[in-house]
This record gives sequence, structure tokens and C-alpha cells, in this order.
Amino acid sequence: MSFFGKNIRKIRSVKTLSQQAFAELFDLKRGTLGAYEEGRSEPKIETIITIANYFSIPIDDLLTRELTVNELLKFKSSLTEQFEVVATERFPSIPCITDTNASDYVQFCEKESFIQDMVSLALPVESEAELRGYVIQSLEMSNQDQGLFPKDLVIGERVKLTKLDKLRRGEMVLVVTKSQLILRRLYVQGDVLVLKADHKNVQEITINRTDVCELWRIIAVFQKRVPEVTNGIEEKLLKLEEEFAKLRGRI
Repeated sequence: MSFFGKNIRKIRSVKTLSQQAFAELFDLKRGTLGAYEEGRSEPKIETIITIANYFSIPIDDLLTRELTVNELLKFKSSLTEQFEVVATERFPSIPCITDTNASDYVQFCEKESFIQDMVSLALPVESEAELRGYVIQSLEMSNQDQGLFPKDLVIGERVKLTKLDKLRRGEMVLVVTKSQLILRRLYVQGDVLVLKADHKNVQEITINRTDVCELWRIIAVFQKRVPEVTNGIEEKLLKLEEEFAKLRGRI
């Protein structure tokens, strides 16, 4: 059995390289590199030679035994000096669901090879959970001139399906079923999930828990447009109108 996959994964860890950065260094696809690391595919001899030479590692050692961290620290490469100076900070790489791959995501979201080949974004989002990006495609989460619009981007962290009851009522989530992607506000009612849009003319959706394949709690929003600065007058007028409506209802 070749130790190539384990060793390159350990090299990446020692050199603090993401799969994408390592793959680009040797003109590989991220999914191809992932297949090497997981032992699902064997590299070409040219690839083995290139990687071994770059890190000054004997080819025999790279293939026939699991290298230790101490050994890897002793091997030299121009990458070490380069990244020690330049890559002082690294944002997480977040696979992103777009207009182009949304329909495929519904079918293949459970396949690791598909996720690895998705377009990824490096964004300043902190979370210990798995993250997923989603490009807004409709006006369902808009409310007049507020809210989310097409081409805005939301970032969600994965929520275990057994933990849905711990989410706050009305929390914004991205729900993945076997047939669709739904971005709404979540209300859990027993075995039923009620998903409500912010747009007043969009009807709510009701689905069973068992229909949910994935659920992502929205933790960050990146808007395509620049928000306008207001003096708060419109908001105050709206509150006054609400108060007048309440008074009229009491008369």
C-alpha cells in the first residue's frame, strides 16, 4: 500500500497549506488531490517526482513509509520561506452554491468529490462547524427595499438534524431537500418545519423533518450593493404608524 496520500496530507499540515493552495502549486485539481489523500486514486509518476523533488524528499520514503512531522520539518523547500513571510493569515475556504451548480448540489451534496470541485470563497467568517456559501437567486427574503436581493451572498454553518429544536424561532436557514434549496426563516413545530419568507407576498412552506437532507444556519451576509446611510426618520415614521394602528384597533 502506498503512503503517498497520508504523506502529502501531512506535508500540507506542516506547511499550513489548504488543499486548493497545494493543488495549484502542482497544477492539480483540488478534487484530484483529495482523491490522492483519501487513497481513491493513484498519482502519475511525473506528479510523484515533482512533489518529491520540490520538498527534497526521497521518492522511496514518500511512497513506502509514513513520514513523521519531525522529518518533514527538516526537509527544505522554497515554499517554507515564502509562506512564512506572506501567508500570515488564512481565511477559511467555503464551498459556494451558485446559480450554476444549485441544481447539481441538490443531487450530489453528499458526494465529497462534488463538494471539493465546487467554487470556493475565502472569507473572514469564524466558525468551528462546516460552512457553506449560497448566492441569493430571488426576492423571497426581501421586504420592500430591505433584506436580501439576488446576487447577495449568505454563509451558513451546518446544523445537525438532531439539533433543530435548539435553533431560535425565526432564525434564517438554508434547507436542502432532495428536490430543492430553500432560504427562509425557520419555525419548528414538532415533526414539521415551517419556512417563512420575508417578502409579504410569498407563501410559507411546510415540510417534514424527514425530508431535510441538510440544514445550514445563516451566520453572515455579504451584500452586493453598498447600503445607504439614513437618518432614521423612515424607521421612526413606521413605528408611529404601527402605534396608531394599535390605537385604532382599541377604539
